Amino acid sequence: MPLTPTADIVGPAHAGAYGVGAFNVVQIEHAEAIVTGAEQASLPVILQISENTARYHGSLTPIALASLALARAASVPVAVHLDHAESTELVHEAVELGFTSVMFDASKLPYDANVAATREVTEYCHRAGVWVEAELGEIGGKDGAHAPGVRTDPGEACAFAAATAVDALAVAVGSSHAMLTRDAALDLDLIARLRSALDVPLVLHGSSGVDDADLAKAVAAGMAKVNISTHLNKLFTRTVCDRLRATPDAADPRTYLGPARDTVAAEVTRLLGVLAAR
Repeated sequence: MPLTPTADIVGPAHAGAYGVGAFNVVQIEHAEAIVTGAEQASLPVILQISENTARYHGSLTPIALASLALARAASVPVAVHLDHAESTELVHEAVELGFTSVMFDASKLPYDANVAATREVTEYCHRAGVWVEAELGEIGGKDGAHAPGVRTDPGEACAFAAATAVDALAVAVGSSHAMLTRDAALDLDLIARLRSALDVPLVLHGSSGVDDADLAKAVAAGMAKVNISTHLNKLFTRTVCDRLRATPDAADPRTYLGPARDTVAAEVTRLLGVLAAR
């Protein structure tokens, strides 16, 4: 199956009032698990690679090429997305590699500078047929750069989307990145107001901190793309730890990474079902 454009996955979710899962790849086992989980659910999915993960691997290319290959071989639609890129050079590299979307994060900049930088990236990506997500309204807990409690103003969001021509907007509605507990309190009324005010799909970041019931409510209120990373990493790491405690002399990493991959795949299947329910 050819690589699926992100627009072809998120667009129908936005129009149909259901959610699509976007899960972060840290290493190849994550990508394999996410694709397997989507195939088991018979639902589309988005593989995300962050700027931090590219830095961890020394460059974007190795993990990107593996993810792109898995996406192309999948039996369900799979898009590959660059997540939280602050570097325009990394955006250009992702586009050249064949990513179908990027999330450009200039939210640390003052509003006018954010608009200018994002508009430049959007123009570049659109020339290549690449879909662009951006961020307005700080989302708590991202590397200390965002203040918890910040909320996106619908009027400002409309102005930002119009000025930048972005295809989707990540909004601050009560979730925080890297949460280890699933007890975030989402502002569902704000999500509904943002959905009513904006023509572009809304993206929920920090969704690892949101429980199943509120994920479903967030989608019903208007979220189309739901980003989840830490929750899966917790399950992956816990499974590795359990396996190593049970077999402390294990030498072959496949004996503990394989079960961790299977655990994540099963959770991806389950979460995709939660998000797709109408």
